[in-house]
Amino acid sequence: MATNLYHLLIDGHTVWVVLAWAVVSSLVRFGTAAARQRLRAPTVLLSMHLITVVLVAAVDASGYDTTGLAVAALAFELLAAVGVAQVLLFWIALPRVGVSVPRIVVDVVTAIASLIALIAVGKRAGFSVTGLITTSAVLTAVLGFAMQDTLGNLMGGLALQMDSSIKVGDWIALGPGQPSGQVTEIRWRYTALETRSWETIIVPNSMLMKGQVVVFGRRQGQPERVRRQIDFHIDFRTPPTEVLDVVRRGIFTDRVPNMASEPAPQVLFLNVRDSYAVYCVRYWLEDIAVDDPTDSEVRVRIYFALLRAGLSMSIPAQTLFVTADTDERRDRKQREEQARRLTAVGKVDLFEPLGPDERVRVAEQLRHTPFAAGEVVCHEGDDDECLYMLVRGEAAVRIGQGPTMREVARLGSGQFFGEMSLMTGEPRSASVVAMTDLDCYLLDKESFRELVRARPALTDRIAELLAARREALASVRGQADEARSKRLETAKQDLLGRIRNFFSLDEKR
Repeated sequence: MATNLYHLLIDGHTVWVVLAWAVVSSLVRFGTAAARQRLRAPTVLLSMHLITVVLVAAVDASGYDTTGLAVAALAFELLAAVGVAQVLLFWIALPRVGVSVPRIVVDVVTAIASLIALIAVGKRAGFSVTGLITTSAVLTAVLGFAMQDTLGNLMGGLALQMDSSIKVGDWIALGPGQPSGQVTEIRWRYTALETRSWETIIVPNSMLMKGQVVVFGRRQGQPERVRRQIDFHIDFRTPPTEVLDVVRRGIFTDRVPNMASEPAPQVLFLNVRDSYAVYCVRYWLEDIAVDDPTDSEVRVRIYFALLRAGLSMSIPAQTLFVTADTDERRDRKQREEQARRLTAVGKVDLFEPLGPDERVRVAEQLRHTPFAAGEVVCHEGDDDECLYMLVRGEAAVRIGQGPTMREVARLGSGQFFGEMSLMTGEPRSASVVAMTDLDCYLLDKESFRELVRARPALTDRIAELLAARREALASVRGQADEARSKRLETAKQDLLGRIRNFFSLDEKR
């Protein structure tokens, strides 16, 4: 028994297989979970080999024929050796030198090596597998018909890997209008797609080879991008140039996250229907997985851009309004709106010198200007000559550009900004960004011109208030010094001259 066991161990190279398994086992401890999982099958096969060796020795000592068990021991040994070699080569050695082999190649190579091992075992047992296949036309035909789909899938998977027409990580669809998903793995039989709905689609490789496949975002020599289109409808009587300009400013000035700069977004006038004109925003996604959330954000920007411009989405011509729009109702809404405007004017300290009638005149000139959260109301350096009054929401005041940009203040309901641009025409000294949805009123130069011309004395008080606010901003920027009062007076006189010049006021008046 001892002699037979010794020869089985030595002649069958069991010692070398066990030694190789021990080395690989120590290496996979520092490898990936996939490598450790791949070593389980060789471990089981090697264990079966050792058990069979012991059985052969025991049966031989009892005087029985051990041919069958010896063949089984050899089969387990060779298959275990193939498994250990596979883990060592494909899951330890090649990854450490930066070579990534597709899983389907690993499976095919392992299957071929295992088949060769079994043929060798058959020859040792005196059974020729190749002779049986080549001499039996019936068996060959049966195997061919039975494995045609399997072989088709196998060859399809290999072809996909070799020509890189579809790669792991690609977003694909099985034809226009068909389910789409991201390729997570290409196996010898199928390709797995994970959808945005957390579903996995198993597609036989032969289908990918025979049918049409759409690969999203791939263009030769270009980054991965996917074009999206958002349609919206406006009353056909609105000039198209106005709609296009409004939406371009709303989309291009401060782009939505995940909207690519190149290719540049587009705003297009597509068509005219029975009661509305059809427009669209086309843009390119940087992250293909985040499609619907980005579309939603673009729709929000379109909505608020149109709302600020006094434009609304179109209503089908057959819509019937049943609300009784009486004179009393219109008067009530007008009084409520006028009260809101007067409240906003009353919170602006620049307008403190105005009388009641003058405040009413200013309130009548205000324009409702809403902004969506995340939009830039104005940029540092802009020339827009407007004053903004916040009715609802919160905005951040930021100075600087790029990495040096920092927040210096927060504005809330009842506050205002842009007074220097309104009164002197100077560029914006800071950027203002909507932190939440904002309701604002806007007052421009032309609306305020007649009031200042009618009472030039107002400019003295306004200049004083502006000088104080400028000094406060200079302090935030770190430019304040000890001669504050002298500088305030100098700034006041400078501003007074600039205001009079900006509004073309006569100094002797």
